[in-house]
Amino acid sequence: MDTCKVPANASKCSGSTMECFMVLSTQAQKISIGILCGLFGTMCVFENSLVLYLIFSSPGIRKKPSYLFIGSLALADILASIIFVCSFVNFHVFNKAGFSKEVFLLQLGGVNTSFSASLSSLLLTALDRYISISRPSEYKLLMTRKRAWTALAVLWVTCATIACLPLLGWNCCVLDSVCSELFPFVDDNYQSGWVCFIMVLLGCIVYAYAHVLWRARQHVAYMEKHQAQVGKQNTRMRMDVMLAKTLVMVLAVLMLCWSPVLVLMIYSIFARLSDHLRKVFAFCSTLCLLNSMVNPIIYALRSKELFSSLRRVFSHFRRQLKVTEESPEAESTHKSSVIET
Repeated sequence: MDTCKVPANASKCSGSTMECFMVLSTQAQKISIGILCGLFGTMCVFENSLVLYLIFSSPGIRKKPSYLFIGSLALADILASIIFVCSFVNFHVFNKAGFSKEVFLLQLGGVNTSFSASLSSLLLTALDRYISISRPSEYKLLMTRKRAWTALAVLWVTCATIACLPLLGWNCCVLDSVCSELFPFVDDNYQSGWVCFIMVLLGCIVYAYAHVLWRARQHVAYMEKHQAQVGKQNTRMRMDVMLAKTLVMVLAVLMLCWSPVLVLMIYSIFARLSDHLRKVFAFCSTLCLLNSMVNPIIYALRSKELFSSLRRVFSHFRRQLKVTEESPEAESTHKSSVIET
């Protein structure tokens, strides 16, 4: 088992370094975490998989850069849910710490990559809406599918590189430095840098959405003032305003779900965490699954194109179900008539 410097408040633990971070002490706490992870994780995978299917099964939707970015967000949420639930439940509920330092850092890198990619996808979507509203006449020239795919590739490679730095050597065991109080083997300076990276992303998103909302408000005022001139351009403006409001709702949910985790991570950089706060951090971590679960619901309720595609899928499913239910009855009726004859 790999060992390195443990936090001062974890020094009273006995056994390996990994066991010092297993903060859930009662069976009730472990069952609660298991239920939350199982429920949120399952719903998140199902809902985001449905979003991906709706986007890439509709030629008209998947050609739009806006929905490519939303698809990237859904994919990141799926990966985060699967990796997070498996590693988190295995570690905190079943208390399995027999795997190596490299395996743990690989799992943590996967979670960090997925969350960073999810947040970065929101940033790209914010920039997409910013260009669409601020420069509508040049939007199709500036935001092409090729540029969208290139931006997504750069996004995922950058997020994966930053998230895998501890696995590549920036950890407290290799550097013989002070470890984080929240994550085994993670260097305290790396945690500070990662938090700063996330805060910069959040700041850019907030700035972009603030401008989008300002321009959207101008568009709404313009449309109310020129009701007689409502046409194709104003229809597209209404769609931009609707999508902008939708993505602001997504951002609000994101901030609400991730603020407790980020606040505790920032607090742990400057002060020692008590055992109670470390347990609170474990429970707050499950809010990321809630965020990933709520995002697809917002898309279905707010995006007319995705909602229409979802209705078509349900209508097709209902027709198939009716055919399946009626077929045995028809076959039974046919057999009865043959017997009577």
